[in-house]
Amino acid sequence: MKMFGKIACLLILCVVLIAPHAEAVTCGQIQVGVVNCLPYLQNRGPLGGCCGVIKDLLKLCKTPHERRKSCRCVKTAANLIKGIDFGKAAGLSGVCGVKIPFEISPSVDCSKYVFHLSYPTVKRNGCSA
Repeated sequence: MKMFGKIACLLILCVVLIAPHAEAVTCGQIQVGVVNCLPYLQNRGPLGGCCGVIKDLLKLCKTPHERRKSCRCVKTAANLIKGIDFGKAAGLSGVCGVKIPFEISPSVDCSKYVFHLSYPTVKRNGCSA
């Protein structure tokens, strides 16, 4: 539990330092979004604000580059954070009423997706940056 707190603080610090300097979505923003979903994805709590965060991040994924980047960031987070229920992660699209355009998985191949975005419904093979 201490490690989770340290990771969350580090990610929030990264967003605070980087966000004022960039208009595009950052890996820090994406990873903080993942942190907001962790209680649900680790079977430790309710969905909470997870869907709102996902919807906000999908709005920021405007270019193919940003969508590939977001896919890589989610993949990195999925590799670093232990205890994620990837079945629940796969169901986030339906639960939140959006299409997450890539699989939330430590083994997703972000280069294999067709990056077309239409918010709020993103084609299954879409958003990642």
